[in-house]
Amino acid sequence: MPRANTALVTPAMALALFLVACGEPAQQQAGPPPGPPEVGVATVQAKPVQVSTELPGRTSAFRVAEVRPQVGGIVQKRLFQEGALVKEGDPLYQIDPAPYEATLNSAKAQLARAEANLKSVRAKADRYRDLVRNRTVSQQAFEDAVAAQGQGEAEVAAGRAAVEAARIDLERTRVTAPIGGRIGKSAVTEGALVGANQATALATIQQLDPMYVDITQSVSQLMRLRRDMAEGRIQGEGGKARVTLDVEGTAYAQPGELQFADVTVDPGTNSVQLRAVFPNPTMELLPGLFVRAKVEQGARDDAILVPQRAVSRTPNGAAQVWVVGEDGKVNPRPVNAAQAIGQDWLVTEGLKPGERIVLEGLQKIRPGVQVTAVPAATAQVAAGGPAQAAR
Repeated sequence: MPRANTALVTPAMALALFLVACGEPAQQQAGPPPGPPEVGVATVQAKPVQVSTELPGRTSAFRVAEVRPQVGGIVQKRLFQEGALVKEGDPLYQIDPAPYEATLNSAKAQLARAEANLKSVRAKADRYRDLVRNRTVSQQAFEDAVAAQGQGEAEVAAGRAAVEAARIDLERTRVTAPIGGRIGKSAVTEGALVGANQATALATIQQLDPMYVDITQSVSQLMRLRRDMAEGRIQGEGGKARVTLDVEGTAYAQPGELQFADVTVDPGTNSVQLRAVFPNPTMELLPGLFVRAKVEQGARDDAILVPQRAVSRTPNGAAQVWVVGEDGKVNPRPVNAAQAIGQDWLVTEGLKPGERIVLEGLQKIRPGVQVTAVPAATAQVAAGGPAQAAR
């Protein structure tokens, strides 16, 4: 019996020794546990930044004039090419002048009659003035002669006014351009009957150089800007603010100037209107275009700019960045990302100069983890993965 038990124990011990021998190489191959994750960081710095706001807007003509006739009649000729550039005073339409020529001739005849009558009564008044001194004529007769002279002078003045009115109406039969600009299509053709000051315009002229851009800004943006200026965080510029445009994804070459800001708030949109003026020598801007306008509103001396890739959003929409503390541990911190400037966020609260924020390796960290902080460019080259993911 003892010999049988020894035979059973020996294979069990051999199996245990075999498992231990197999486990030793596995532990040796696993190696030491991994160290703190490596992240790319950047140091926060304050620097002067030009503060600008990008706002939506629409273009509108600098001047618009609707051409309407000031006298009635039949249109004889159209004297312009539709869509052409016209100058102020260029003839546009010719209305039949015959009735107005007749009226002018009649007024001239009435004036000639009044002038002839005035000569007669003036001579009589002058003669009675000498005779009344010698008592050859009565005082009453002299006064009647003077009154007749005054009436004759009034008739001459009325006749001259009638001639001038008839002459003006005759000139108005030739309809001219009130402003210079590009004229649109004609609403009437030859033979059409038009009336003085009619509701329908014959044509419309628009001056497109320069061009207005009407911009919409929210009241909250405007009040924040004024508050920052009042507290000295933003230094306002004297004169008119500079404005640049983005048209259909392309930067417009000519910069403009902000003309004025409206003082009335639109209750429907809770916004105010700004108006800028832009040169438009090549007629690239057309009325009614939707544009993006960037209004330069001042300079911030101690601005903190954070790359957009460093800012993440919490489930409730608040902005946050990951900050590496002096102890080498990383934690999220809420910040106020006021507005985007290029590829950065302008941070007005939550960060101080000298602090380190995580730019690369965000997927490897969690609150309170010890990390190895290296400059962001070095971390990107060393890691390889984040750069490829970004591409």
